Amino acid sequence: MTYNNTKRGVDRANLDPTVNPSDDFYDYACGGWMKANPLKPEFARYGTFDELRENNRIQLRDLITGLDTKNAVQGSVAQKIGDLYTMGLDSDRLNAEGAQPVMADILTIRTTSRTDLPALLATCIGTDAFFNTGVEADMMDSDKNAMYWSQGGLGLGDRDYYLEDSDNAQSIRDAYRKFVMTLTGLAGYAEKDRKRITDNVMKIETALARAAMPREELRDPAATYNPMSIEEIEKNFPNIGMRRYFAAQGIDDITTVIIGQPKSLAEVDRLMAELSETELHDYITAGYLASAAEYLSDDFVNAKFELSKVVSGVEQPMPRWKRALGVPNALLGEAVGQLYVEKYFPLSAKEKMLDLVSNLKTALGEHIDNLSWMSDTTKARAREKLEAFSVKIGYPDKWRDYSSLTIDIQKSYWDNIKSAIRYEIDYNLSDWGKPVDKSRWYMPPQIVNAYYSPLSNEICFPAGILQAPYFNPDADAAENYGAIGVVIGHEMTHGFDDQGSRFDKDGNFADWWSAHDREKFQSLTTGLVKQFDDITVLGDTHANGRFTLGENIADQGGIRIAYTAYHNSLKDSPGEIIDGFTPDQRFFLSYANVWAGNIRDEEILLRTKTDPHSLGRWRVNGTLRNIEPFFKAFDIKEGDAMYLPPERRIIIW
Repeated sequence: MTYNNTKRGVDRANLDPTVNPSDDFYDYACGGWMKANPLKPEFARYGTFDELRENNRIQLRDLITGLDTKNAVQGSVAQKIGDLYTMGLDSDRLNAEGAQPVMADILTIRTTSRTDLPALLATCIGTDAFFNTGVEADMMDSDKNAMYWSQGGLGLGDRDYYLEDSDNAQSIRDAYRKFVMTLTGLAGYAEKDRKRITDNVMKIETALARAAMPREELRDPAATYNPMSIEEIEKNFPNIGMRRYFAAQGIDDITTVIIGQPKSLAEVDRLMAELSETELHDYITAGYLASAAEYLSDDFVNAKFELSKVVSGVEQPMPRWKRALGVPNALLGEAVGQLYVEKYFPLSAKEKMLDLVSNLKTALGEHIDNLSWMSDTTKARAREKLEAFSVKIGYPDKWRDYSSLTIDIQKSYWDNIKSAIRYEIDYNLSDWGKPVDKSRWYMPPQIVNAYYSPLSNEICFPAGILQAPYFNPDADAAENYGAIGVVIGHEMTHGFDDQGSRFDKDGNFADWWSAHDREKFQSLTTGLVKQFDDITVLGDTHANGRFTLGENIADQGGIRIAYTAYHNSLKDSPGEIIDGFTPDQRFFLSYANVWAGNIRDEEILLRTKTDPHSLGRWRVNGTLRNIEPFFKAFDIKEGDAMYLPPERRIIIW
């Protein structure tokens, strides 16, 4: 092994040398970074992932403020992006308008008859009441689009906030009641009406929460695939008015809807039959105001922030420019993305990523071949699925057309937001009756993230994530494989996790496993669930191993596959020792640094309840305790806190 004391490797400033890696590898690898980056009041969590997003925001702000919007042609992308951003910054205008931008819609809601409610729910932007619908590839025939119906209508997002008796849940319910009271007051309602609306919201949303499918069950594709004919829905659930709902969206030829949660469907039908028109109006009005709040005057924005303080622990709103930037970045995502990649994403980065992906695919193939628990027949099918992976890197080959979207600075900010949301809804509905477009991206290129889609069997790595500390073309190979290499391996492994493994190479929900292999797989995943269930995240709150299973499988698989790919890249070379760290040490330190971060207690509880990813600390300490090369790299032995006996380690992929 050669020694190199000049080449860049591990950033020692990220480490906390007072911690023994055998005791707490996360604190050892990330402690220096955490001390140097204390939480700012605007963040509930801040880590290296968020640091990259902050750098990304600065790039996007420079990009958008650099647009010549004064001389931009009306209807051009530059005009739309620039005007939408400018309106979000105009606090004087927003505060002068107050609640005026929402009053016409509130009047419409208040005067809509029960008979016309289906059309209202289908067309009134911002209602977010009762349920959600949308077009997506049919799980059973992934080349065709289908219409899906899913549970919704919860202002707090998660069902447990309405049902749990914990102090945390009660404080969140209290804050939510205060939030609704404040919004309705800002909209001009009298005290007695505000209380009535708040009571009705809590009554209806609690009923929806009781009927909602728990998050663990939502991970089961079979449980959420329940096709029903429109005739069956109209007969058994007539009060929803499903046919009238879709007709209002311009869809008159629908024959089948895939119901995600039948119990929730039945409860929505019951509520729409038994609730008075006043109760229905109150619930829809409150949801509408909550949707609009962050795009209105400061008193509305502050009301929403006061709720988020209780839910996540954040102490200060994000600066206005960040909030304003998020709107075109989300609602004109590919328009912003096209400008972004032209300025910030070199073609050379895409080419290097393609090489890394190829190396990771080879390594995953080797892992599949060497599995001791899987039969040769199922291995062959797994190999077929791997070879069929579609890979998207950087940006799409074909950009979206936003020419039919109008952004008019003479109208209110909220009116323009609604226009952009309506454009997105119509874009989704335009797929109805058409074959699935497999070239479409489901994430704009400037986003700091990545994904695997089981319905198209594709992995996607947008340009936004292909930056340091995840990807640095000039970095030491161990650093890149430990960071972006693990991200690549993570997304690949999603094709074989507890959800992805139930879809075949063509993206269809199909059983390509032998019964014996599936049983062995489930036995292994049960062990991994228990490992994470045993982790205490805060006080007496434990991690949810079942809810986070897919991501935990992918984390472990990503590390193991990237490690193999890295050593394959070394060929016969033992690698270099750089600044005193071996190649393996640099690989695992690079992985840990990806998840460095500080987090508030409230955010720990929130993410444990709502995020299918484990917390950063446990993505490191929890996952690495199953990885034998990690123990060797840092000389971790029996009796050390980080040690896990071989018979308790879970190795899946």
